[in-house]
Amino acid sequence: MRTRVLWREHAPSLAIGLGNVFAIGIGMGVPVFAIMLALPVGWWLGTRYAATEPTTHAALRALVLAAVGLAAVSFVVLLVVWGPYVPKAFDPAVDAVSFGIPLILYTSQASMIGWFVLMMVISPVLQLMTVVVAGAVAMLVRPPR
Repeated sequence: MRTRVLWREHAPSLAIGLGNVFAIGIGMGVPVFAIMLALPVGWWLGTRYAATEPTTHAALRALVLAAVGLAAVSFVVLLVVWGPYVPKAFDPAVDAVSFGIPLILYTSQASMIGWFVLMMVISPVLQLMTVVVAGAVAMLVRPPR
């Protein structure tokens, strides 16, 4: 019986997760590069699962689970980066511009709350959707066996 080496089995997942953390770091906490990384990752995962999974349903399920895992890694990293500053957003005297956050909403406090929602909620969801859509398109191009 052949023994399985755990790290070799999960090396692609670990590499993708570390690349995701690196992409968030390159963006200095703004996950724009992590979202762009989700496109080739989704394409690669889609072609991989299309080749290895027995049915289309199983391939899509594996793709969605991998996308959820990647979005969870992004959420945790962004929570570590932006989480300590969330209580400042509820201070009425907060100045988002001096903190480096753009005034995307009418007031400084609303802009800061909106920024944190954008960083910690919307960005991981957008990354999840990018992985799933790219993987689904890859499965359409190369359908499962």
